[in-house]
Amino acid sequence: MRVLIVDDELDIREFVQYNLAKEGYEVACAKNGEEAIEVAVAFRPHLILMDMMMPVMDGREACRRLRSISEFDNTRILFLSAVCEEESLVECYEAGADDYITKPVSMRVLCSRVNALKRRIDEEQKEVSTTPLVEELHTYRTADGDVTLTAKEYGILRLLDSQARIFTREEIYNAVWGEGVVVGARTLDVHIRHLRSKIGEDKIITCKGFGYKLNK
Repeated sequence: MRVLIVDDELDIREFVQYNLAKEGYEVACAKNGEEAIEVAVAFRPHLILMDMMMPVMDGREACRRLRSISEFDNTRILFLSAVCEEESLVECYEAGADDYITKPVSMRVLCSRVNALKRRIDEEQKEVSTTPLVEELHTYRTADGDVTLTAKEYGILRLLDSQARIFTREEIYNAVWGEGVVVGARTLDVHIRHLRSKIGEDKIITCKGFGYKLNK
């Protein structure tokens, strides 16, 4: 698995890089958010460990920009920062972060978290590899004409349309993917983004801290 470390402090970059390399990971580094985007495009990391406060471009802005690039839809972004105020944490998640670890953190704990993420990524890739290449498609009629939806997109839309209420992320996961199925934290966000691009950006409402609802 490829890991990108983004931190403006050289000693932290080198220390984390050394320890993750010992664990068998392929590691690259960047010293600020702007450089992180350049390195990520070339390196294609599975996981990015991102500091928040950095010169040139901070971690939150870098995260937002990476999330706007479809190639990084399934890349895990984990913030590793000394900033721990609730508002800052919320901003990180809203920017597209998958998780957050507060500094200082022991290398043993950090490696354990990275190893856990690797297991989740491996499971998801295994699930994808056993999924039939031909996915059932569905047609959905919009004001601008018919659009084609994947089975998962159609399942999400049908669930949201079934009741005029907010559906939690867990309810959507269980109804569309099935109970007990391990799904990446960003998977639902990616599907919602694709759905909005097909049926209209204002058709699905994000209810922060709760889930999603259909704008009928």
